[in-house]
Amino acid sequence: MKRCFRRVGCVPAIGLGTWGIGGGFWTADTSRDGEWVEAVRYAVGRGLKLIDTAEMYGGGHSEELVGRAIKGLPREELFVVTKVWPSHARYEEVLKAAERSAARLGTYIDLYLLHWPSDAVPICETIRAFEALVDRGVIRFFGVSNFSLQQLQEAETCAKKYEVAAVQNHYSLYNRRDEADVLPYALANGIMYMAYTPLEKGAVARDRRLAEIGRKYGATPAQVALAWYVKRGVVPIPKAERKEHIDEIAGALGLELSEEDFAEIARWR
Repeated sequence: MKRCFRRVGCVPAIGLGTWGIGGGFWTADTSRDGEWVEAVRYAVGRGLKLIDTAEMYGGGHSEELVGRAIKGLPREELFVVTKVWPSHARYEEVLKAAERSAARLGTYIDLYLLHWPSDAVPICETIRAFEALVDRGVIRFFGVSNFSLQQLQEAETCAKKYEVAAVQNHYSLYNRRDEADVLPYALANGIMYMAYTPLEKGAVARDRRLAEIGRKYGATPAQVALAWYVKRGVVPIPKAERKEHIDEIAGALGLELSEEDFAEIARWR
């Protein structure tokens, strides 16, 4: 199941987030490497072929594990996303960081994002580096993360050769702030909108209203929420590492909500 956007083409409708896999904030954890590699590979096999990671996750170890998990798989079926930390937002640092990420992943990067806005580096300098990376074949597309609408539009004005292809922000049924501006702007302009923490660390799975709707479809609350995001035009990237959770997420790929149920959930606040 895929969703298509003018600026990136068609991508898997639901992805896999990897925060916490391979470590935390710039600190690697190698204690469960085999388990994590197996989990990512299992998720890909279940159809979650968009994988989101970042150089900050485990200080690059998450990227290494993703690289091990996808090695030997049909590369053209995958969409690999990673992110550069704002401390590396200077032109030369972006180039070096992307090369390091690609080496850890063992492949080119489909989508490269600036993880957070930088207070020290003008966004145009970072975008200029992104465009150079496209020319070099290190990345295919670039975008931003945790950006407001004003910041996103400023980034767009910096792009001279290629377009800003995606924005990744925190979005869920419990955090719908971006519906006021960033999300409708992205959808109207062919920008892929990626939602991180779409299940709010398990809170969505306990939602009684979603459970009631889910009974109509034989679906869990989390599956209903994920199907709603997809129908909304959003690409959710829930994090999962246990097989039962991966199976649950993958089960949302075939779930199509009725217009009535979609509209009812949309009215919730």
